[in-house]
Amino acid sequence: MFSFFSKDDSHNQVKDEVTQLPIAKIVPNKYQPRNIFNDEKILELSESIREHGVIQPIVVRKLKDGYEIIAGERRYRASKLIGLDKVPAIIRDYDDKKSASIAIVENIQREDLTAIEEALAYKQLIDLHGITQATLAKQMGKSQSTVANKIRLLNLSETVQQAVLERKITERHARALLVVKEEELQLELLNKVIEKDLNVSETERLIDETLNPVQKPTKPKTISRVPRDYRIAMNTFKQAIMMVEKTGMKVAHETEELEDSYVIKISLPKNKH
Repeated sequence: MFSFFSKDDSHNQVKDEVTQLPIAKIVPNKYQPRNIFNDEKILELSESIREHGVIQPIVVRKLKDGYEIIAGERRYRASKLIGLDKVPAIIRDYDDKKSASIAIVENIQREDLTAIEEALAYKQLIDLHGITQATLAKQMGKSQSTVANKIRLLNLSETVQQAVLERKITERHARALLVVKEEELQLELLNKVIEKDLNVSETERLIDETLNPVQKPTKPKTISRVPRDYRIAMNTFKQAIMMVEKTGMKVAHETEELEDSYVIKISLPKNKH
Protein backbone atom coordinates (compact mmCIF):
# COMPACT_ATOMS: atom_id res chain seq x y z
CA MET A 1 0.00 0.00 0.00
CA PHE A 2 1.25 3.48 -0.92
CA SER A 3 2.46 5.70 1.93
CA PHE A 4 4.39 8.95 2.16
CA PHE A 5 6.37 7.57 5.08
CA SER A 6 8.42 4.39 5.51
CA LYS A 7 7.67 2.03 8.39
CA ASP A 8 10.89 2.84 10.22
CA ASP A 9 10.38 6.65 10.33
CA SER A 10 9.12 6.67 13.91
CA HIS A 11 12.01 4.40 14.99
CA ASN A 12 14.56 6.65 13.32
CA GLN A 13 13.22 9.68 15.16
CA VAL A 14 14.30 8.10 18.46
CA LYS A 15 17.92 8.01 17.28
CA ASP A 16 17.90 11.60 15.95
CA GLU A 17 20.37 13.95 17.55
CA VAL A 18 19.91 17.69 17.84
CA THR A 19 22.70 19.68 16.22
CA GLN A 20 23.37 23.41 16.25
CA LEU A 21 23.56 24.44 12.58
CA PRO A 22 24.66 27.81 11.12
CA ILE A 23 21.62 29.67 9.78
CA ALA A 24 23.69 30.86 6.83
CA LYS A 25 24.02 27.23 5.68
CA ILE A 26 20.25 26.55 5.74
CA VAL A 27 17.86 27.12 2.81
CA PRO A 28 14.03 26.80 2.63
CA ASN A 29 12.39 23.81 0.96
CA LYS A 30 11.38 24.58 -2.63
CA TYR A 31 8.25 22.47 -2.09
CA GLN A 32 7.10 24.61 0.82
CA PRO A 33 3.35 25.03 0.12
CA ARG A 34 3.07 28.23 2.15
CA ASN A 35 3.29 31.16 -0.28
CA ILE A 36 2.75 33.98 2.18
CA PHE A 37 4.11 34.18 5.72
CA ASN A 38 2.33 36.42 8.21
CA ASP A 39 4.94 39.02 9.17
CA GLU A 40 3.18 39.84 12.43
CA LYS A 41 3.14 36.21 13.56
CA ILE A 42 6.78 35.74 12.56
CA LEU A 43 7.62 38.80 14.67
CA GLU A 44 5.70 37.38 17.64
CA LEU A 45 7.52 34.06 17.27
CA SER A 46 10.87 35.83 17.05
CA GLU A 47 10.18 37.63 20.35
CA SER A 48 9.30 34.31 21.96
CA ILE A 49 12.53 32.78 20.63
CA ARG A 50 14.50 35.77 21.87
CA GLU A 51 13.17 35.11 25.38
CA HIS A 52 12.95 31.31 25.47
CA GLY A 53 15.13 30.11 22.59
CA VAL A 54 14.09 27.64 19.86
CA ILE A 55 12.30 25.00 21.93
CA GLN A 56 11.49 22.64 19.05
CA PRO A 57 14.39 21.91 16.64
CA ILE A 58 13.81 22.33 12.94
CA VAL A 59 14.20 19.29 10.66
CA VAL A 60 16.62 19.43 7.74
CA ARG A 61 18.42 17.21 5.28
CA LYS A 62 22.02 17.47 4.08
CA LEU A 63 22.72 19.04 0.72
CA LYS A 64 26.02 19.35 -1.11
CA ASP A 65 26.71 22.85 0.20
CA GLY A 66 24.41 23.12 3.21
CA TYR A 67 21.04 22.02 4.55
CA GLU A 68 17.45 22.16 3.29
CA ILE A 69 14.52 22.65 5.64
CA ILE A 70 12.03 19.81 5.81
CA ALA A 71 9.97 21.19 8.70
CA GLY A 72 10.20 24.41 10.70
CA GLU A 73 10.56 27.28 8.23
CA ARG A 74 8.67 29.68 10.51
CA ARG A 75 11.15 28.99 13.33
CA TYR A 76 14.00 29.46 10.86
CA ARG A 77 12.63 32.81 9.65
CA ALA A 78 11.98 34.05 13.18
CA SER A 79 15.47 33.04 14.32
CA LYS A 80 17.02 34.76 11.32
CA LEU A 81 14.95 37.88 12.03
CA ILE A 82 16.51 38.41 15.46
CA GLY A 83 20.00 37.69 14.20
CA LEU A 84 20.69 34.22 15.62
CA ASP A 85 23.78 32.61 14.13
CA LYS A 86 22.70 29.03 14.79
CA VAL A 87 19.50 27.03 15.30
CA PRO A 88 18.92 23.58 16.78
CA ALA A 89 18.20 21.06 14.06
CA ILE A 90 17.63 17.38 13.43
CA ILE A 91 19.34 16.06 10.30
CA ARG A 92 17.46 13.41 8.32
CA ASP A 93 18.73 11.29 5.44
CA TYR A 94 15.93 11.85 2.92
CA ASP A 95 15.94 11.88 -0.87
CA ASP A 96 14.26 14.63 -2.91
CA LYS A 97 10.86 12.97 -3.13
CA LYS A 98 10.62 12.10 0.55
CA SER A 99 11.91 15.51 1.65
CA ALA A 100 9.31 17.23 -0.51
CA SER A 101 6.52 14.94 0.65
CA ILE A 102 7.20 15.48 4.35
CA ALA A 103 7.60 19.23 3.91
CA ILE A 104 4.24 19.39 2.15
CA VAL A 105 2.39 17.06 4.52
CA GLU A 106 3.79 18.81 7.59
CA ASN A 107 2.38 22.10 6.34
CA ILE A 108 -0.98 20.67 5.21
CA GLN A 109 -1.54 19.40 8.74
CA ARG A 110 -1.38 22.97 10.02
CA GLU A 111 -4.74 24.77 10.06
CA ASP A 112 -3.56 28.18 8.87
CA LEU A 113 -2.86 27.37 5.22
CA THR A 114 -5.11 29.11 2.72
CA ALA A 115 -7.30 27.00 0.45
CA ILE A 116 -5.04 27.78 -2.54
CA GLU A 117 -1.88 26.77 -0.64
CA GLU A 118 -3.57 23.53 0.37
CA ALA A 119 -4.73 22.91 -3.21
CA LEU A 120 -1.20 23.47 -4.55
CA ALA A 121 0.18 21.13 -1.92
CA TYR A 122 -2.26 18.37 -2.91
CA LYS A 123 -1.37 18.82 -6.58
CA GLN A 124 2.36 18.66 -5.79
CA LEU A 125 1.91 15.38 -3.92
CA ILE A 126 -0.17 13.89 -6.74
CA ASP A 127 2.43 14.92 -9.33
CA LEU A 128 5.39 13.78 -7.20
CA HIS A 129 4.05 10.31 -6.55
CA GLY A 130 1.85 9.76 -9.60
CA ILE A 131 -1.17 8.91 -7.44
CA THR A 132 -4.89 9.58 -7.76
CA GLN A 133 -6.94 12.02 -5.74
CA ALA A 134 -8.62 9.07 -4.05
CA THR A 135 -5.28 7.62 -2.90
CA LEU A 136 -4.10 11.01 -1.67
CA ALA A 137 -7.34 11.59 0.21
CA LYS A 138 -7.00 8.22 1.97
CA GLN A 139 -3.40 8.94 2.96
CA MET A 140 -4.33 12.39 4.28
CA GLY A 141 -7.36 11.13 6.17
CA LYS A 142 -9.69 13.34 4.15
CA SER A 143 -12.66 12.68 1.88
CA GLN A 144 -12.02 12.56 -1.86
CA SER A 145 -14.54 15.40 -2.38
CA THR A 146 -12.54 17.63 -0.02
CA VAL A 147 -9.36 17.07 -2.01
CA ALA A 148 -11.17 17.45 -5.35
CA ASN A 149 -12.90 20.68 -4.32
CA LYS A 150 -9.60 22.20 -3.18
CA ILE A 151 -7.81 21.29 -6.43
CA ARG A 152 -10.68 22.72 -8.51
CA LEU A 153 -9.82 26.15 -7.10
CA LEU A 154 -6.66 26.07 -9.23
CA ASN A 155 -8.94 26.53 -12.28
CA LEU A 156 -9.60 30.10 -11.16
CA SER A 157 -7.65 32.97 -12.66
CA GLU A 158 -4.32 33.84 -11.02
CA THR A 159 -5.77 37.11 -9.72
CA VAL A 160 -8.61 35.33 -7.91
CA GLN A 161 -6.17 32.77 -6.50
CA GLN A 162 -3.96 35.61 -5.25
CA ALA A 163 -6.99 37.17 -3.54
CA VAL A 164 -7.48 33.90 -1.64
CA LEU A 165 -3.76 33.74 -0.76
CA GLU A 166 -3.95 37.29 0.62
CA ARG A 167 -7.17 36.38 2.47
CA LYS A 168 -9.15 39.10 0.69
CA ILE A 169 -11.86 36.51 -0.02
CA THR A 170 -12.65 33.14 1.54
CA GLU A 171 -12.59 29.70 0.00
CA ARG A 172 -16.39 29.77 -0.29
CA HIS A 173 -16.26 33.07 -2.19
CA ALA A 174 -13.71 31.50 -4.55
CA ARG A 175 -15.82 28.38 -5.07
CA ALA A 176 -18.78 30.56 -6.00
CA LEU A 177 -16.66 32.22 -8.71
CA LEU A 178 -15.85 28.85 -10.30
CA VAL A 179 -19.11 28.97 -12.28
CA VAL A 180 -17.87 32.10 -14.07
CA LYS A 181 -15.81 30.81 -16.99
CA GLU A 182 -14.73 34.13 -18.54
CA GLU A 183 -11.62 35.48 -16.82
CA GLU A 184 -12.51 39.12 -17.46
CA LEU A 185 -15.94 38.65 -15.86
CA GLN A 186 -14.34 36.76 -12.96
CA LEU A 187 -12.12 39.76 -12.22
CA GLU A 188 -15.01 42.21 -12.55
CA LEU A 189 -17.07 40.24 -10.02
CA LEU A 190 -14.06 39.75 -7.73
CA ASN A 191 -13.54 43.52 -7.55
CA LYS A 192 -17.21 44.06 -6.68
CA VAL A 193 -17.07 41.41 -3.94
CA ILE A 194 -13.98 43.01 -2.37
CA GLU A 195 -15.10 46.63 -2.79
CA LYS A 196 -18.58 46.01 -1.36
CA ASP A 197 -17.34 43.49 1.25
CA LEU A 198 -20.02 41.00 0.16
CA ASN A 199 -20.64 37.86 2.20
CA VAL A 200 -20.94 34.47 0.49
CA SER A 201 -24.73 34.62 0.01
CA GLU A 202 -24.52 38.12 -1.47
CA THR A 203 -21.70 36.97 -3.75
CA GLU A 204 -23.70 34.00 -5.01
CA ARG A 205 -26.69 36.28 -5.66
CA LEU A 206 -24.49 38.77 -7.56
CA ILE A 207 -23.06 35.98 -9.72
CA ASP A 208 -26.52 34.52 -10.43
CA GLU A 209 -27.96 37.94 -11.38
CA THR A 210 -24.96 38.57 -13.64
CA LEU A 211 -25.12 35.21 -15.43
CA ASN A 212 -28.94 35.03 -15.53
CA PRO A 213 -30.28 38.59 -15.90
CA VAL A 214 -34.06 39.01 -15.55
CA GLN A 215 -35.67 40.22 -18.76
CA LYS A 216 -37.83 43.33 -18.15
CA PRO A 217 -41.26 43.23 -19.86
CA THR A 218 -41.39 45.51 -22.88
CA LYS A 219 -44.22 48.00 -23.32
CA PRO A 220 -46.49 47.37 -26.31
CA LYS A 221 -45.72 49.62 -29.24
CA THR A 222 -48.49 52.11 -30.00
CA ILE A 223 -46.68 54.32 -32.52
CA SER A 224 -47.95 52.41 -35.52
CA ARG A 225 -51.57 52.63 -34.28
CA VAL A 226 -51.63 56.43 -34.08
CA PRO A 227 -51.59 57.13 -37.85
CA ARG A 228 -54.19 54.39 -38.44
CA ASP A 229 -56.53 55.69 -35.73
CA TYR A 230 -56.10 59.20 -37.12
CA ARG A 231 -57.04 58.09 -40.62
CA ILE A 232 -60.16 56.37 -39.34
CA ALA A 233 -61.21 59.51 -37.51
CA MET A 234 -60.56 61.73 -40.53
CA ASN A 235 -62.49 59.42 -42.85
CA THR A 236 -65.40 59.50 -40.44
CA PHE A 237 -65.39 63.30 -40.44
CA LYS A 238 -65.12 63.42 -44.25
CA GLN A 239 -68.08 61.05 -44.67
CA ALA A 240 -70.12 63.18 -42.30
CA ILE A 241 -69.22 66.34 -44.24
CA MET A 242 -70.14 64.68 -47.55
CA MET A 243 -73.53 63.67 -46.17
CA VAL A 244 -74.17 67.25 -45.06
CA GLU A 245 -73.06 68.63 -48.43
CA LYS A 246 -75.54 66.29 -50.19
CA THR A 247 -78.27 68.33 -48.61
CA GLY A 248 -76.96 71.31 -50.51
CA MET A 249 -75.22 72.95 -47.59
CA LYS A 250 -71.75 74.30 -48.19
CA VAL A 251 -69.33 72.99 -45.52
CA ALA A 252 -65.85 74.45 -44.96
CA HIS A 253 -63.25 72.47 -42.97
CA GLU A 254 -59.54 72.53 -42.25
CA THR A 255 -57.12 70.38 -40.25
CA GLU A 256 -54.24 71.79 -38.18
CA GLU A 257 -51.50 69.52 -36.84
CA LEU A 258 -50.10 70.47 -33.43
CA GLU A 259 -47.20 68.89 -31.48
CA ASP A 260 -49.34 66.25 -29.78
CA SER A 261 -52.73 66.48 -31.51
CA TYR A 262 -54.76 67.47 -34.57
CA VAL A 263 -57.31 70.32 -34.61
CA ILE A 264 -60.21 69.99 -37.09
CA LYS A 265 -62.26 73.14 -37.77
CA ILE A 266 -65.68 72.84 -39.48
CA SER A 267 -67.68 75.88 -40.60
CA LEU A 268 -71.41 75.66 -41.44
CA PRO A 269 -73.42 78.56 -42.88
CA LYS A 270 -76.35 79.76 -40.76
CA ASN A 271 -78.60 80.06 -43.82
CA LYS A 272 -78.87 77.52 -46.63
CA HIS A 273 -78.46 79.06 -50.12
